[in-house]
Amino acid sequence: MNIVVTGGTKGIGRAIVELFAEKGFDVIITARNESDLNVFKSELTDKFPTIKVFVWAFDIGKKEEVMAFSVALAAEFSQVDVLVNNAGVFKPGTICEEEDGVFESIMNINIAGSYHLTRALMPLIRKTKDAHIFNICSTASIIAYTNGGSYSISKFAMLGFSKVLREELKSDGIKVTAVLPGATYTNSWVGTTLPESRFMPSFEIAKAVWGCYDLKSAVVEELLIRPQLGDL
Repeated sequence: MNIVVTGGTKGIGRAIVELFAEKGFDVIITARNESDLNVFKSELTDKFPTIKVFVWAFDIGKKEEVMAFSVALAAEFSQVDVLVNNAGVFKPGTICEEEDGVFESIMNINIAGSYHLTRALMPLIRKTKDAHIFNICSTASIIAYTNGGSYSISKFAMLGFSKVLREELKSDGIKVTAVLPGATYTNSWVGTTLPESRFMPSFEIAKAVWGCYDLKSAVVEELLIRPQLGDL
């Protein structure tokens, strides 16, 4: 069994990789920073010597790099059991005040990259009977946040992408889950003056993802997770 996680060296992506590795999955990790990937690969190999760790550095916002990764992956693995579309970027701003080009950049990274990667890996995903696709959305997928701008638009689109995939793939036995986490303590919040207790730790999101995957005859279509005290 294996799992592909984009944006897998930090935050929620990293926590998901670590948990699935602990469960015995081979892991395929992508990110833009090759150094971060190699360090994480070394840590995982030391901790879980029986699993295969494959890393690939690329910019998911560039279609040609997405396609190159999919070719490299197909040369190493005969199938994909779990795909986690996690890579994303946040830039605060309003629609009316954002700099020109912000919309295109965020949409390419937060939704277009996942669209192209999912399509490219579908032949490998279809080769396994228990395939599961997780799309990491956000509570910004259902609520228009102040100063959310193009980020919120991209996350609404990610939820729509998940809904369409769910309808298209249900008859093939491929599960699709949209994960909508609220405030989670990741690098995006570094430097905040808010107490860490107001955030969810990434490992709890990973545990919820594993719980969804571990279901046999049911699928969680949308997983909405918020801190106990509510969103910020």
